[in-house]
Amino acid sequence: MGRYALDMEKYADLARTASAEGCVLLKNDNSTLPLKKGDKVAVFGRMAFHYYKSGLGSGGLVNTRYVVGILDALRACKDIALDEELIGIYEKWIKDHPYDEGEGWGLVPWSQEEMPVTEEMLQTASGDDVALVILGRTAGEDQDNTDKPGSYKLTRTEEDLIRKVSSQFSRTAVILNVGNIIDMKWVREFDPAAVLYAWQGGQEGGNGVCDVLTGRVNPCGKLTDTIAEDISDYPSTSNFGDLQKNYYKEDIYVGYRYFETFAKDKVLYPFGFGLSYTSFSVQASAEEKDEHTVCVKATVKNTGTKPGKEVLEVYAKAPQGVLDTPVRVLCGFAKTKELAAGEEEHITLEIPKNTFASYDDSGVTGHRDCFVLLEGTYTIYVGTDVRTAQKAGSYPQTFTVLEQLEEVCAPQKPFARMTRKPGDVIGYSDTPERIYGPYDRVEKPAEISQTGDKGYRLEDVYDKKISMETFVAQLSDEDLIMLFRGEGMCSPKVTPGTAAAFAGLTSSLRKFRIPAECASDGPSGIRMDCGTKAFSLPNGTLLGCTFNCELVRQLYEMTGLELRLNRVDTLLGPGLNIHRNPLNGRNFEYISEDPFLTGKMGAAQLQGLNIAGSTGTIKHFAANNQETKRHEADSIISVRALREIYLKGFEIAVKEGPARSVMTTYGPVNGVWTAGSYDLNTIVLRKDWGFSGIVMTDWWAKANHEGQPSDPRIHAVMAAAQNDVYMVTADAQDMQQDDMLEEFQKGNLTRGQLQRNAINILQFVLKSPAMLYEMDRISPEELKDRKNAAKDDPDVSKMMKFVTDEQGNIRISGGGWDTHQGKEILADLDMKAGSYELQMKVKSNLDDLAQLPVTVYLDNIIKGTLSFRGSKGQWVTQQIRFDTFEGHHYMKLYFGATGLTVDHIAFQLSGGADKEQ
Repeated sequence: MGRYALDMEKYADLARTASAEGCVLLKNDNSTLPLKKGDKVAVFGRMAFHYYKSGLGSGGLVNTRYVVGILDALRACKDIALDEELIGIYEKWIKDHPYDEGEGWGLVPWSQEEMPVTEEMLQTASGDDVALVILGRTAGEDQDNTDKPGSYKLTRTEEDLIRKVSSQFSRTAVILNVGNIIDMKWVREFDPAAVLYAWQGGQEGGNGVCDVLTGRVNPCGKLTDTIAEDISDYPSTSNFGDLQKNYYKEDIYVGYRYFETFAKDKVLYPFGFGLSYTSFSVQASAEEKDEHTVCVKATVKNTGTKPGKEVLEVYAKAPQGVLDTPVRVLCGFAKTKELAAGEEEHITLEIPKNTFASYDDSGVTGHRDCFVLLEGTYTIYVGTDVRTAQKAGSYPQTFTVLEQLEEVCAPQKPFARMTRKPGDVIGYSDTPERIYGPYDRVEKPAEISQTGDKGYRLEDVYDKKISMETFVAQLSDEDLIMLFRGEGMCSPKVTPGTAAAFAGLTSSLRKFRIPAECASDGPSGIRMDCGTKAFSLPNGTLLGCTFNCELVRQLYEMTGLELRLNRVDTLLGPGLNIHRNPLNGRNFEYISEDPFLTGKMGAAQLQGLNIAGSTGTIKHFAANNQETKRHEADSIISVRALREIYLKGFEIAVKEGPARSVMTTYGPVNGVWTAGSYDLNTIVLRKDWGFSGIVMTDWWAKANHEGQPSDPRIHAVMAAAQNDVYMVTADAQDMQQDDMLEEFQKGNLTRGQLQRNAINILQFVLKSPAMLYEMDRISPEELKDRKNAAKDDPDVSKMMKFVTDEQGNIRISGGGWDTHQGKEILADLDMKAGSYELQMKVKSNLDDLAQLPVTVYLDNIIKGTLSFRGSKGQWVTQQIRFDTFEGHHYMKLYFGATGLTVDHIAFQLSGGADKEQ
């Protein structure tokens, strides 16, 4: 195999291992798990028959060759026997209660109707040894969870199922196939013997869960979130979901930082918790190594009878002084190898003190806008979860300024934020007055004198024959503006079905041999809406629960190879936003309530992706913690909370990944939409963190001028903020689509700013595989690997047949077509030779953020993708053109998302009759 060959067996094995290591065992009474050899197993719950491999929206739409569900994997296990009679009862019921796919983007139900458990079912399974109750939830873009049955809470039917099965079986295990944590009060009420969070494990998820259930893998996952008794116990809940403004009044007290400081009694399962089938002991010591570092030495021993892995977690407690601090902050972790019974492993962690530094945004320490170490005693705790970690050492610390920064993204007006008062009592104090407005520090770089085309091509920069500045000097003002614009979805200029193209999109830019760069949705795998198959990965929460950075890095090395073989330059992921509240519909894409764990896992993904030359785009920068009204709802946050919580994971990924691409959010932070935030995109990213890559918007994003409403045509402020690429436009050459040219002519956007952004983009291009293809410097070995990569032959067993009329035209009614995601319409077309226009007339009841691509294949060659958006019930039409020869042609229409109704498609031959509207 060549360097870029993708070993699918290894890929699947790594994904299976990750999905198993991410499973978190919360309860295991009566030695319910693992399943014993010879057990007869009763499987309850309709979700056993429809596994949620991932959440929904752009982060979940991966076309896979297969998905192994939990029931599939259990059936393949030879050591146990399933109660097939009980399964048959479910299968019969499901025929009359089919899976509800919803109406498409943003309107998919988060749960499915559960079958009521009957006495017949219980009697059928009465002789079985163990019962598995499988429940599921999905989630996704544009819609948050709610504190209601069928969403965050269980339905009465689900509760009744757990109650009745648990009362009959002493060995009942509830398995949760969910994207993120749900309400767990039912565990105390119905007392099932075992509870396992299985999350959403991608296409190998069922195998991973089965490995844990059967003991092939000892559970070793740990919670990345605190599970509290009630949703109201989370301090963010009272300020979550507002359609206009969400005040982050809990400030730095997010997740365990709040609960361990103020509300230990409200916790059902603490952060970092997870059981095993064996037991471990931890002996640890911690001491100050030098002025910058703390050294932790630990011995982890398997004191049980089964082999397994354990996670070592390190927490720091800062002194409580003029600046209040949480009682514990995660500052290090490590996962052991698999330890045999009686085996031990010695672990040494050197932890930089800046990992647990505090940020002073008010000047109360005398050093405003600095990361500081407070004077006093620092205590280090080591263990296997935040609650039970034991003191391993302490040391005295003199007051130290670690990093002098500056105020960024400050609230327009002070608001009351949570503070820790003496005695660990909650108090509130106002955030400091803002010093800088969002435009007070905007720098306008000196422009490079334009030279016009001197015959230099981007390849000359690659070969170091000329400087980048010399190359950029050739670009006209129009070129610079066009370079700012990406195109998509499903641009024909890059890999079919992907999210967008950017860089060399116009004839004038192509003249300079600037290639088109390709971006594909993630982070759960490569989304290609034309139907091309890709590997579906475990979700972000699950990967975080592994606490295994090396495993995640290895898994994403496979994804990096897959990107390269599909000529995709950047995967739109990982997602690094904080689980501020359990109700956020997109938590499944993100990793944790903790920024340190989030950053380390994000860096591991990037390190893996980067190996083959492609990369990831970390998102959504920053504070994308709510899906409801995400385009408009303002996140009102203190600078301290931003620096310590909501930016910290991004910072780690930027510095340790390293990240080369960042995506901003749809919405505003403290009144300024992030796509146009100079503070975020220039001061924080580039000045403070040394980031040298590109920043792109989310798709069809908006911007604003402070105090003014947002508008999708405001692009100049984005460019001025050093948000380098706008995603996405229909045509990069259209100078009338936004305010760029107008603001440039007014002097509000300068040539120097556009040239600076162009350099950012082109430096990214130089490091991409697309540049190697442009220069024809791809090795024969890689070309062979691409050719040998698995392809999917079309299913032509069932086709409609159509013949052109005398004018060479064909009209096909779309009445009755199944246009759900992944469906195909096949046809045999007897066509005349010539140039055709294909017209498709559709409507959708979804809003204009819905992405509804239809890819057109002719003779197994993609002719184009019609990128529809929701039309709110109005009929709309799109066209593509292509040439063909006379004879029979195979046509396939592939629907990339649910939500379209097709009126008709029509093929018109040039010179034929007028097409019907």
